[in-house]
Amino acid sequence: MSHYNLILVILGVAILGVAWLPSLLRKFPLSYPILFVGLGMLVFGLPLGLPNPNPVEHSTFTMHLTEICATVALTGTGLKIDRKFSLWRWRAPLQLVLVLMVITIAIFTVVAWRLGGLVPASAVLLAATLAPTDPVLAGDVQVGKPGEGGEDNVRFSLTGEAGLNDGLAFPFVHLALVLLPVAALPLSDRLLHWAWMDVLYRTGMGVLAGWLAGKVLSFLIFDLPHRVQINPDAYGFVALAVTLTAYGLTELLHGYGFLAVFVAAVTLRTHERSHEYHTEMHEFTDQLERLLIVVILILFGGAIIRGLLAPLTWTGAALGLFLLLLLRPLGGILTLGRSRVSWPERLVISFFGIRGIGSFFYLAFAMHEAHFADGKELWAITGFTVLTSIVLHGVLATPVMDWLDRRHGRLTAVELEEQMRQEAEK
Repeated sequence: MSHYNLILVILGVAILGVAWLPSLLRKFPLSYPILFVGLGMLVFGLPLGLPNPNPVEHSTFTMHLTEICATVALTGTGLKIDRKFSLWRWRAPLQLVLVLMVITIAIFTVVAWRLGGLVPASAVLLAATLAPTDPVLAGDVQVGKPGEGGEDNVRFSLTGEAGLNDGLAFPFVHLALVLLPVAALPLSDRLLHWAWMDVLYRTGMGVLAGWLAGKVLSFLIFDLPHRVQINPDAYGFVALAVTLTAYGLTELLHGYGFLAVFVAAVTLRTHERSHEYHTEMHEFTDQLERLLIVVILILFGGAIIRGLLAPLTWTGAALGLFLLLLLRPLGGILTLGRSRVSWPERLVISFFGIRGIGSFFYLAFAMHEAHFADGKELWAITGFTVLTSIVLHGVLATPVMDWLDRRHGRLTAVELEEQMRQEAEK
């Protein structure tokens, strides 16, 4: 019971912090995820008798917790994008996902296998885990609330990329499982099944189910209330309904739920774009997402202090730094080389490939599905990479985005917020 009450106190303080810190830290080169990882390290480092939050020992719990957080974040990400979908308007995020992410996985797999000493299945899994950028921890470099406008190329590209690649990286996680040595079927048969099932069918079903869910939910949210009296105060929960319905139905149909949730949210966003319910739904998902982030980041900090990074080698650390500092930036610059994005914008987009909660989910999912002999090492490399991303990108996000806004003659986030506050007071 004492542990239970202690956990309640920790969560209460953390939730209060996540409610206030984003506003308090807006002017400083520091993001609140850094502080919550530090809080987790402090709390679990004290002799309080708290259980070990190591994800290696609790892969099922880690998988479901990060799964819920990622799906909620994907709904909020889709709802806040104002730009209508078309292949031309979305060409930058589509290039980042369909070209850069695939190339990143391929190159990183070879490097992790040949130079990092990992077996092929583990190399593919690590590449698929770390390749997608994160919609959860990338709030400082994403677009604002629905209807605010001013979606510049950098914020839109990073937001669209984070929404799309959390679903499109899944085929490569399944590829890692296929490459594990098993006696059931020959490798050629397993690869053929992977190609049509895990790549074609699951991806197609994710897009189709997400689109259909978005259309049906659009009718229920915006059209049905004109015919049936529905209490508008309940619409804050509609975002959660979008998340759970789109994800659950798609997974039942063996599609990619992450992809379906984002597609459903984007589809929903195109219906009555100026309606106030879009803002209400986004606000609800944002608050729920922050609550889940608090728990995950504290547990992540606790796992670090309890030995998550103990199996990390110099080679493993070098792999993480190679991805963050060389492969992603260089690959992004080359991928966007023929786009209309300016050079400063191209550099910022390429650098801010933030890794986070999605990486934890993919690794926990794979560990839950099969045994990887070097699982602890994979968790150490992933944990180190995510921690480095949280610190590096968290410190640089505010000054870099402010520099970019001033360069293009736009108000910074702080200046825009102050302007909106003054207008509201009038």
